[in-house]
Amino acid sequence: MKIAMVGSGYVGLVSGACFADFGHDVVCIDKDQSKIDRLHQGIMPIYEPGLDALVESNVKAGRLSFTTSLAEGIKGADAIFIAVGTPSRRGDGHADLTFVYEVAREVGESLANDAVVVTKSTVPVGTGDEVERIIRETGTAHRFSVVSNPEFLREGAAIGDFKRPDRIVIGAEDEFGREVMREVYRPLFLNESPILFTSRRTSELIKYAANAFLATKITFINEMADLCEKVGANVQDVSRGIGMDNRIGSKFLHAGPGYGGSCFPKDTLALLKTAEDYDSPTRIVEAVVKVNDSRKRAMGRKVVDALGGAEAARGKKAALLGLTFKPNTDDMRDSPAIAVAQTLMDAGVAVAAYDPEGMEQARPLLPQVTMCDSAYEAIEGADVVVIVTEWDAFRALDLKRVKDLANAPVMVDLRNVYKPEDMRAAGFTYVSVGRA
Repeated sequence: MKIAMVGSGYVGLVSGACFADFGHDVVCIDKDQSKIDRLHQGIMPIYEPGLDALVESNVKAGRLSFTTSLAEGIKGADAIFIAVGTPSRRGDGHADLTFVYEVAREVGESLANDAVVVTKSTVPVGTGDEVERIIRETGTAHRFSVVSNPEFLREGAAIGDFKRPDRIVIGAEDEFGREVMREVYRPLFLNESPILFTSRRTSELIKYAANAFLATKITFINEMADLCEKVGANVQDVSRGIGMDNRIGSKFLHAGPGYGGSCFPKDTLALLKTAEDYDSPTRIVEAVVKVNDSRKRAMGRKVVDALGGAEAARGKKAALLGLTFKPNTDDMRDSPAIAVAQTLMDAGVAVAAYDPEGMEQARPLLPQVTMCDSAYEAIEGADVVVIVTEWDAFRALDLKRVKDLANAPVMVDLRNVYKPEDMRAAGFTYVSVGRA
């Protein structure tokens, strides 16, 4: 089949490369000429493990190509995926669907054959209806069907998630759409990947409901971590104890500085706004958003307390290890590190930082932070070392070297990477999350 992927960002590029690896003929389309030029040179616009090699092999095989022309890119395509950004709209938190609707209009005006138009972008309930209306208004003479096919990709593990999915959700209103989507995903039938066919609106809501539920799990265990600190319990044991219950499951029960990234923050907000529009309040999700926002700065205050409190902290230096919202990505969107760093700087603490992949993206967001070339450069002269992102590179630091470089052997571990007893034995004042 021929597939057109409109949007060559995180979702579009990963999905396009994986579809090409399945044997489909894929054209990735993006209006950003510099991005397309870099892709032609084999330079990835994002960091995702294995993506550069996957793109390179499929380009060489002639199954993957790039263009800035939507009209050319969708010509002859059986399925046209819309994979453009839907950021939170300034001022009200609604998902900004400007790019989705622009693509829909251009697709309708350029459609040269029968095709299925697929919303891969995360969109509120009813967006597919509007996309269908926009395409129909262009007066196209060709048959088309609008389908919802949300993505469930974890940054840092996206290729594996795409090729070995927990499920494939397809929201279609007619047999034409279902038939084409079966063929698109036919290579995964061999892996017996479950495919769930639903109505279009149901599919759109599944994506938001899934992200809101995962955000709730994260926020719940973070509140339990705070309680553990008060009563002298261990949140990691609490997580194991409840996670072994099959009804709960162990994933997303790791206490830390709160969730961030490109999905959970904007999707929980968008779900809240949709619920408000339909007069069906989602109080639990509302609480999750509020608690998560406050938690990030609370983690900054935890570091200030480790420095001896507000008065003692002023004029001291903190070394932040990790800036991206999670490891194995360069994504800085809504990263807890931003709020932690800002809280420290507000308290008069100088901040130095290092991240294996996120430095370029972090610089414009944290212009007052000193960006370093290594973890040990950031640690030199620091009064406290803070682990913000659990990169593998920070799991086995040379603790003797850390002590020699730092002004004081104080570590605040916001990801519980180390064991308290090991840190005490190494001579550190050690603060973690939800543990004595």
